Amino acid sequence: MWALGAMSGTSLDGVDAALVQTDGQQILAFGESGYRPYTASERAALKAALGRWPGEDTGAALEVVQGAHAELLAGFPQAEVVGFHGQTLAHEPRGRGTHQLGDGDALARALCRDVVWDFRSADVALGGEGAPLAPFFHFACAKWIGATAPVAFLNLGGVGNLTWINPSKSAPEDEGALLAFDTGPANAPLNDLVAERLGLDCDRDGGLAAQGAVVDGALELFLEEAYFRKMPPKSLDRDDFSLMVDLVRGLPDADAAATMTAMAATAVMLGMEHCPGPPERVLVTGGGRHNPVMMAMLAAGLDCEVAPVESVGLDGDMLEAQAFAYLAVRVLRGLPTSAPGTTGVAAAVSGGQISRV
Repeated sequence: MWALGAMSGTSLDGVDAALVQTDGQQILAFGESGYRPYTASERAALKAALGRWPGEDTGAALEVVQGAHAELLAGFPQAEVVGFHGQTLAHEPRGRGTHQLGDGDALARALCRDVVWDFRSADVALGGEGAPLAPFFHFACAKWIGATAPVAFLNLGGVGNLTWINPSKSAPEDEGALLAFDTGPANAPLNDLVAERLGLDCDRDGGLAAQGAVVDGALELFLEEAYFRKMPPKSLDRDDFSLMVDLVRGLPDADAAATMTAMAATAVMLGMEHCPGPPERVLVTGGGRHNPVMMAMLAAGLDCEVAPVESVGLDGDMLEAQAFAYLAVRVLRGLPTSAPGTTGVAAAVSGGQISRV
């Protein structure tokens, strides 16, 4: 069936939407995609709501999330079901849980289409991290590209996350098929820094970092964070590494950008040490793959090929939206969406609520 996935990430840039034809196991075809950027005022409303939990004031942010999604997703009439991730505002799997802002019932009514949403809560309720959730789709992608040796997908969005895949396994929930976890902060703190100092959305093409030098002392202090010594599966909230900004606060703009880029890249390198074996290559998705400084640091620090996912015919801008299209069909068919190797959940579980029209 044709499923439409939507993703609004922690970088707060906008909503991605993409069609995938799937039976919930194999990828049969990729379809059209689209993007709806947030305006400056919409980003401000979302940023103001970060860290808030259900019951707290999120009305302005909810209006942004619902309106932007309804506007974009209405342009895909061929979709038979919609996978709606919502906007992550807070993530504390060992505490208050996880909060993805969005109303699937209202979106289903607006689109006159069945909507699958709230993908993470069931996993967290059963002791999982609730993140990352794209690994089951990454497994399907590895099969789609014909991988025969272990491969890793690295998503450099607001937070970095890594999926190690053994494509010799028959299903993503099989023991040893997947290991996935958040590596550390990626674009979110750097975006916040350049927004605060220069009024920019991001360090586009790594232009600012390319002009600076990495300050080793700040990098070393960053790497002392206990998170890097924690065994996976493990996950992060967007703002868990606020110390990252503090460590570069006194640095010139270019040096701060270079150092924060090195922090994100080095976090990935440390994360690779947890993999069951070296991957044949690391395929990079998310906005970080457009940063030549970040990609050069990764290529220099990893003992395998590092390449954007476009090198194997995938769309790095839409991979997460495609993931939630794929997961929506799995939920409809009662198939697992996470497993002990991806989130640390006690057993493979199918998350997600279904709002039918």
